[in-house]
Amino acid sequence: MKKECIDIGANLTSPSFHEDLEEVIDRAVINGIKTMIITGTSIRASHEALELAKKKPGILYCTAGVHPHDARHCNDRTLESLKCLSENKEVVALGECGLDYNRNFSPPDVQDYWFEAQIELACHLKKPLFLHERDAHNSFLSILKKHREKLPQTVVHCFTGNEQELKAYISQNFYIGITGWICDERRGVHLRNILKYIPLDRLMIETDAPYLLPRTMPRRPASGRNEPAFLLYTLKMVASCLKKSEEEIASITTENAKKFFEIP
Repeated sequence: MKKECIDIGANLTSPSFHEDLEEVIDRAVINGIKTMIITGTSIRASHEALELAKKKPGILYCTAGVHPHDARHCNDRTLESLKCLSENKEVVALGECGLDYNRNFSPPDVQDYWFEAQIELACHLKKPLFLHERDAHNSFLSILKKHREKLPQTVVHCFTGNEQELKAYISQNFYIGITGWICDERRGVHLRNILKYIPLDRLMIETDAPYLLPRTMPRRPASGRNEPAFLLYTLKMVASCLKKSEEEIASITTENAKKFFEIP
């Protein structure tokens, strides 16, 4: 059985892909990553993601949102811009939005305000949410719970938290995105031990490229750049941890992604 996967989060608008994006996409498709969702992290990046997605229909889709790092740049036109972006069929979720109290590139109160504003927009549009959280679990969950009755399908992307945090998200029926972090023997071993708590119908995989290059790769590129083709290393680790075949995990996570993002 051939493995085919969906990378639910790849930052293909990153400057690190400007020189060879076509080759990167081709390598992904050849390796069975037939669909990639480009992450929108600001209004500008979301527009760029949309333009890329339009060039590769059926292969590339995108999200539209403002990352907490960029929340300080939001203004009275931000929500209308996101609403207009979301009207394009290539835009399959709102985000990447959320909270990041680890670096606080935007003040926490500003992050909170624009996170909730984007949640409210997603509830109004009935658009899935693609979320980011770092060192902000309690505030993050508290804001989301305020909208529990109207909350659309939600994925906590690039989950790196602990067992308690994972179970809290699962209790809210959130989907969980697993990246190459799980392949990191220095900081990702705990994920290998708690992966079993994710219901199979809530599991998805992603690269978060160009970040989080899987450290289990036998020959890692000198540049340190991750790319969608390398999703197979995350797939391999997830399958090993769950004691299932790579083909089965590929099928499960692909179907979950298709259902979540309403991809044909």
